[in-house]
Amino acid sequence: MAIEYPFKQLIGGDWVDASNGGTWDLVNPGTEEIVCKVPFGNAEDCRNAIEAAERAFSAWSSTTPYDRAAVLARAANLIRERVEDIWQWNSAESGKTVADAKGDLLAGAALFEWFAEEGKRAYGRTIPSRRAGKRLTVLHQPVGVVGVITAWNFPAYNPCRSIGAALAAGCTVVARPSEYTPLTLMIVARILQEAGLPPGVLNVISGEPGPMGQEMLDNPACRKIAFTGSVRVGKLLMDGASRTVTRLSLELGGNAPVLVFPDADWDLVAKNAVAAKYRNVGQVCISPQRFFIHEKARDRFLETVVPQVEKLKVGVGARPETEVGPLINATQRDRVEAIVAQSAKEGVSVDAGGSRPDGIDRGYFYRPTVLSNVTADSSAFTSEIFGPVMPVISFGDMEEAVALANRTPYGLAAYVFTQNLKTAIHTSEKLEFGLIAVNDWGASHVEGPFPGWKQSGIGAESGMEGLYEYLETKLVGIGGL
Repeated sequence: MAIEYPFKQLIGGDWVDASNGGTWDLVNPGTEEIVCKVPFGNAEDCRNAIEAAERAFSAWSSTTPYDRAAVLARAANLIRERVEDIWQWNSAESGKTVADAKGDLLAGAALFEWFAEEGKRAYGRTIPSRRAGKRLTVLHQPVGVVGVITAWNFPAYNPCRSIGAALAAGCTVVARPSEYTPLTLMIVARILQEAGLPPGVLNVISGEPGPMGQEMLDNPACRKIAFTGSVRVGKLLMDGASRTVTRLSLELGGNAPVLVFPDADWDLVAKNAVAAKYRNVGQVCISPQRFFIHEKARDRFLETVVPQVEKLKVGVGARPETEVGPLINATQRDRVEAIVAQSAKEGVSVDAGGSRPDGIDRGYFYRPTVLSNVTADSSAFTSEIFGPVMPVISFGDMEEAVALANRTPYGLAAYVFTQNLKTAIHTSEKLEFGLIAVNDWGASHVEGPFPGWKQSGIGAESGMEGLYEYLETKLVGIGGL
């Protein structure tokens, strides 16, 4: 942690404390030690930030996409150059392993780089008119001030995804990271300053989630809110936006199915299933969660996976030997623990894990867990566990697998493993999810859209689609030509 960063709010280009003098003790989830104190403000801080963003909008939106791209590209390069220093802050606040913390930061850099280039391609078009002497032109122009509210599971990737697109589009931003992981975004904001971002274009606030979110909804200068988090809060934002007609982008989590057919490459599946499932302790919105294994291969799958899971090294994320770190807080650990306990009461078998680890007295840890004999009405099936738990469900044929997979209010990501082209195409088209990965564990891509179906969200982040979420469409008709 060689480079020093100001862990305060950034409003109008200045690093400031909370207007009410409030502070938040930021806790390392692996040690329960206080990492540092950060400002913890209220609606007044959010209002000040929106006003600063509104003042900066005219000048920033008038710059060329090439000027904006240069800032984002420089910031991406600075993040990469400093990743060996700043990953430790990311790990300290989130509990991430070394690899996950570095990966989160590098993903943020990749997003800045992508939107630096994609912002240059926010093309309009000319439409042939049915009237002689008239020209119709479609323009795309920045929405205005954007409020960005992000979750704690990816302190760099989540905010950089929205901020990168908004800045590239010519918007100004007020960003509120989770109170559990504010440091990484504060670091990224300082790096953007160094890269040449003008004062007020990006503002970072830290404080009470309810009042700050309400200010974003009520303030007419805030034209859009991009939110990553729970369905419960997403619905509250939708209710509020119905009064103000504030535009929303919502990414609200998932309950991703994994369909493994008997003709799958079993070495590929078994080798990588454990790494994919327990990445970031399962605290990933697109984490493979419900493992649907064909009945002919179920026992083989469990015989392969369970020993691997039992060998995973649990510990403080910053330690090089750690493979599975802590959950973000005690509430989340207790929630995972309760889901597993309830599932066991419902007749589900606990084949690995199922408890807190022995010999670790501090930190919010839970052992990597495998559940079998899971049924469609069990808690392990219906809940978004968001933890290190792998429920295994048997199926008989393709139609049954698809029907079971779709039996959830979520629709974010799904995974399919098969060597049969017909099966791959059929399942990909029938699964009610926005992201489908076939014979691969990578469902999301910087260059491709990240859309949520059903209760997993509204709109799409990343890719070309992510840029247009921050642009208004305007038709200009010129007559008398």
